[in-house]
Amino acid sequence: MSRFAPMPDPPYYAVIFSNQISDTPEGYAQMADTMAELAETIPGYIGRETARDADGFAVTVSYWETEAAIKQWREHAKHQLAQKLGKDRWYDHYSLRVAKIERQYQGP
Repeated sequence: MSRFAPMPDPPYYAVIFSNQISDTPEGYAQMADTMAELAETIPGYIGRETARDADGFAVTVSYWETEAAIKQWREHAKHQLAQKLGKDRWYDHYSLRVAKIERQYQGP
């Protein structure tokens, strides 16, 4: 099974979410799974790629067709609850970046 998200031809958008998990991660994994499933229901969602190291640092890149789709995801009520819990409980630090993908290349 491929861990790479299926990509359309550019342009499209990437939301890059990096975070350091806190010492109180209870409930985080379940919420992350729920958010991954919920994102798939948003029109314009393409896919995601994610990795976490042994020290709790993670990067998740979600891909979107349009900025409007990103906005719909950002403003979804359940996602806003997850964002609040993340800020209040689950993350020691996080950063979020949005990028427009202009070109892409792939290898074997």
